[in-house]
Amino acid sequence: MTDSLWDEFHRVVNMTSHELEDWLRTRSAGESGEELPDRAGTPTGQEVLRVLRKRRTDLTTEDVKVMRKVVDRVHAQRREDLEPTAGEAHWRHRLMSIGHDPLKPV
Repeated sequence: MTDSLWDEFHRVVNMTSHELEDWLRTRSAGESGEELPDRAGTPTGQEVLRVLRKRRTDLTTEDVKVMRKVVDRVHAQRREDLEPTAGEAHWRHRLMSIGHDPLKPV
């Protein structure tokens, strides 16, 4: 893994692990209750959460793939400067589910 991927992942994932965990639990909560914390949210959201909780030296090959996927996805849906941008709620919520809040300053 390169330094640039580590740095870019942490630039585009602008939510803390606590913020992301809370968001995933909120999104998964339904009328019948809420998911267990380790099952809340999307699979990618859970993968991002696991990466955020790791030290760089503990990353696996799978973690690196997740990081690349998230960086590519955020860049595909945002401008390179990642300036705070309002958009439709579903667009923001989709990005927040992978740790990027488009309204939060980077």
